[in-house]
Amino acid sequence: MPSEDQLNQTVLASMVPPAGSRLTVVGGCGGMGRVLVRAGLEIGLDIAVVDLARSFEEFPAPDGVTPVACDATDQASVASAFAQIEETWGAIDHLVNFVGFTKERTPVEEMELGEWQEIIDGCLTSAFLVARHGIPLLRRGDGPTLINTSSTFGVLVRQVGYGPYAASKAAIINLTRALSTECAPEIRVNAIAPGLVDTEFLAGGTGRQRREGNLDFDAIVEGIPMKRIGRPEDIVATALFLASPAASYVTAQTIHVNGGLWS
Repeated sequence: MPSEDQLNQTVLASMVPPAGSRLTVVGGCGGMGRVLVRAGLEIGLDIAVVDLARSFEEFPAPDGVTPVACDATDQASVASAFAQIEETWGAIDHLVNFVGFTKERTPVEEMELGEWQEIIDGCLTSAFLVARHGIPLLRRGDGPTLINTSSTFGVLVRQVGYGPYAASKAAIINLTRALSTECAPEIRVNAIAPGLVDTEFLAGGTGRQRREGNLDFDAIVEGIPMKRIGRPEDIVATALFLASPAASYVTAQTIHVNGGLWS
């Protein structure tokens, strides 16, 4: 009969993907992506990072990680990126999509169509393209999972100037539900909705022009029951759980990680 220590080790091991699993992190040069990559390496995952070429210049992929330069808003670029991963691995076990950004805080009534479309493409169209080209490789994977990234802004908007970002992040929630139905039972599809997290995103996003319009951090933190903004590790722990055997009956869900700001 297994000892209590052996049983505890089994339970803990089941709460992250098994060593040797093939993990692709789209947006892996960003603040949350880099922490996920480091954690994945520590537990023995094979990792590919997909991100903008200029993001790799700022944050090179660690040794042992496959870097794939890609513009996630461009169909040909995304198709080429996943073709490269297919050539390397033949399949993907877990796909995490951290792509998304916003720009200067502009009310909708003052916004140009081009700016609206740029943000929608960066947050929502990119998610479609990643799913479109990633799902065929996930279907060949072992216990495959797709994890999208929504936001608290997808359900709660109390700051002016985030119209297209909030709209696209709300759409990610229903895209996740639709994909979970289309991909069941082979692929589990879930989303994480971070609250305010301390990464480069707060200034515009990794590899992108920094924006000046800042959030009112003091006001937001005052409204968070946990009385702090999030850390990348808070999001990464959730992503690893959703990709793990322990979450084998979890699909179509959006997990809110926001310190209690919204539930």
